Amino acid sequence: MRGQAPDKGLYFPEHIPVFDSSFFHNMEEMEDEEIAYQVIQPYVGEAIPSKILRKIIHETLSFPIPLVKVNENIFSLELFHGPTLAFKDVGARFMSRCLGYFSGQDARRGRTVVLVATSGDTGGAVANGFYNVKGVEVVILYPSGKVSSVQEKQLTTLGKNIHALEVRGNFDDCQLLVKQAFADEALNQKLFLTSANSINIARWLPQQFYYFLAWKQWPHKKHPPVISVPSGNFGNICAGILSHASGLPVQYFIAACNVNDAVPEFLKTGKYQPKKTIPTISNAMDVGDPSNFVRILEIFEEDMSELKRILSASSITDEETKKTIKKIFKQYHYLLDPHGAVGFLSLERYLKKNKELKGFFVETAHPVKFFDVVEPLIEEKIPLPASVQGIMDKKMETTKMEVDYNFLKEFLLKL
Repeated sequence: MRGQAPDKGLYFPEHIPVFDSSFFHNMEEMEDEEIAYQVIQPYVGEAIPSKILRKIIHETLSFPIPLVKVNENIFSLELFHGPTLAFKDVGARFMSRCLGYFSGQDARRGRTVVLVATSGDTGGAVANGFYNVKGVEVVILYPSGKVSSVQEKQLTTLGKNIHALEVRGNFDDCQLLVKQAFADEALNQKLFLTSANSINIARWLPQQFYYFLAWKQWPHKKHPPVISVPSGNFGNICAGILSHASGLPVQYFIAACNVNDAVPEFLKTGKYQPKKTIPTISNAMDVGDPSNFVRILEIFEEDMSELKRILSASSITDEETKKTIKKIFKQYHYLLDPHGAVGFLSLERYLKKNKELKGFFVETAHPVKFFDVVEPLIEEKIPLPASVQGIMDKKMETTKMEVDYNFLKEFLLKL
């Protein structure tokens, strides 16, 4: 419910559950919802009754998460089959239903305000997940001109309890404003504020589902996969590494970054230096100071040698991203979005040096969300999925603002 911890740090499990190897051997015979229930239940404990938790999982996993073969050595884990065509649908749907349950249990709490910063896909997924949820207002801050046109439509056209603030700045500015609001004790006495960014454990922990369901489909069970994850705020790859800490068979992880390379530099030098965000065509990864990286360090108890044994990071330019989209479409008739392209290229480079291995990259969003980038490269129109067709002609409703905390505070108090 709180999102961020009272000391301004991030919540982290006291214990990481470890599964018996039989769980992984029998997974192909299990239903997806049962796998997800087994994965999340140790973290939920008695907080949500089993019957309600199963219902939440049923509603969360109401779309497929297929592992698709691209070539002999590389597969794509497609996470874009949900209502907003992005991987964040799983976490947003799970969290919104948990929040709805807890709000209903405590009527004294009054109205809850979900405050979130987005670099792209989080906004649409949160807006969709919380739309019309009783007793919850959602305020989404996004950087003006730095999200794709489809992403912007998804977070600005719903209305009702969804409010979009267009900030004249970058994602880090938006995130800083959100953190200021959570740190403002006077504001928090008047409103019940919570976060829907991946700093919130109810958004972060269910992202483990992807990796367990990928293993269920992995055709090379004797050879665990190398997993390449497009990484911005590092919540998704952190969930993958947490799954591995619970016993999930994984050979290696690659944090596939664009030119926002704070983590790749840290892994090279041992010094963590937040950087000013650089805008790219893989905009959801335009993060100069990723919040969740501290959780990855916590999983390894800050043992850098253990961390480097299982994780490396790459940095891919926009030019390399475009070339990859073009090449893979031509060569394999597989269409990447700019984030998936960063993941693919990072994995391909690693496998060239480690020829005996195979792996998958995480395809985090449908290419149509970036049609203005992708279509000129492949010289074809991308068919619009039904969920997008309905919003492209809708009127956007946004409130423009400078990077000004006082403006945000007044806006929140007027809700």
